[in-house]
Amino acid sequence: MTFERNFYVIPHMDIELARTFIEIVSSGSFIRASERLNVAQTTVSARIRTLEQQLGRPLFVRHKGGASLTPAGEQFLRHAPMFVQLWQRTLHQVAVPPGRRAVLTVGSEVSLAQPLLLDWVRCMRRSLPDIALRVHVDVPQDLINQVASGMVDIAIMYAPPHRPGLKIDLVLEEKLVLVTTNSEAHLLDGSDYVYMDWGPDFTLHHGMNFPSAAPDLSFDLGPLALNYVLAAGGSGYFRLSEARSHIAAGRLHLVPEMPQFSYPVYAVQSANADEAVAVPALAGLHAVASGDVKL
Repeated sequence: MTFERNFYVIPHMDIELARTFIEIVSSGSFIRASERLNVAQTTVSARIRTLEQQLGRPLFVRHKGGASLTPAGEQFLRHAPMFVQLWQRTLHQVAVPPGRRAVLTVGSEVSLAQPLLLDWVRCMRRSLPDIALRVHVDVPQDLINQVASGMVDIAIMYAPPHRPGLKIDLVLEEKLVLVTTNSEAHLLDGSDYVYMDWGPDFTLHHGMNFPSAAPDLSFDLGPLALNYVLAAGGSGYFRLSEARSHIAAGRLHLVPEMPQFSYPVYAVQSANADEAVAVPALAGLHAVASGDVKL
């Protein structure tokens, strides 16, 4: 049996085994680890023997200077901190505060945190007062993994990948529009055009509509790109919902007769989410996105 296959036994182990392993690696010896953990050295040794039995591989080689990792120990070191962190996060999430009947963890991509996520949280605090909320913002790749693993119950995202066990629900249709600080501009001007990477679909359609465009400045975070254009001048494709207030104030101008691109927002729900909590939370999200809720 390979170490990789044995590795999947670990979720059932005592988390103290992983903590003890990490402490030995950090301190360099069983003796110093026992002092830091405030337990007997025999306890440290017993924990490591148990861990090695579960893994079916020796993890340490003891010597006069302390202890060094075996190849299997080096492999386990890549994963042990994640087990400890996962356990700590789980304890935090399942701790339902007094007076609340459940905990709901919601998240979003950075560019959706304001105003959509913020407004959704405000709505839930008012409509679901007996639910404790955990609010998390992260990059898309990590966020979808957290939903898939059940760490996050519901997340709002652009273009989430389809995975088994995930429920994906359309929340709203955003539009990406070409705006500029120059009220006289009528074309995509390469000299001051800021390219914002809105993902593969946008890249494809942008290339089809502007095959000769070769911008020399690009961003991968919408709010940062928009703030740059507002501060330094120029043009770029941005979410209409984000640009609308700047257009109304005269800081930005829609470039006429330029193509607009669809950029839908989705709610991604973990299969493990509590439906009794998730259903009304999603209803509130749709109400916020459609403008039916006054905050």
